[in-house]
Amino acid sequence: VHLVESGGGLVQPGGSLRLSCAASGFSFSSYGVSWYRQAPGKERELVAAITSGGGITNAADSVKGRFTISRDNAKNTMYLQMNSLKPEDTAVYYCKARLLRVDYWGQGTQVTVSS
Repeated sequence: VHLVESGGGLVQPGGSLRLSCAASGFSFSSYGVSWYRQAPGKERELVAAITSGGGITNAADSVKGRFTISRDNAKNTMYLQMNSLKPEDTAVYYCKARLLRVDYWGQGTQVTVSS
């Protein structure tokens, strides 16, 4: 199982970014996947999750209405569209897949929201 995040960077408040998570080594279309984030000095938290069929099962209250999770099973890729970014969204963003009760994580991508 291999997960690779990309798309992070520095953005001004109010700006947008789209993160991608490219998956390989397993049948991506058969599993739910999710985005987490971890800010400095804080615990890792769930941002949003999406089922194998594209149903969104969870989203943190702090990002509802601003972030959208999606997936393209043909490309083995999951996305996180982030709009109206705030400084408190600054964190390392990780994708996760759970297979047979084992969690697999990507290496993370840094998102920094600052003027």
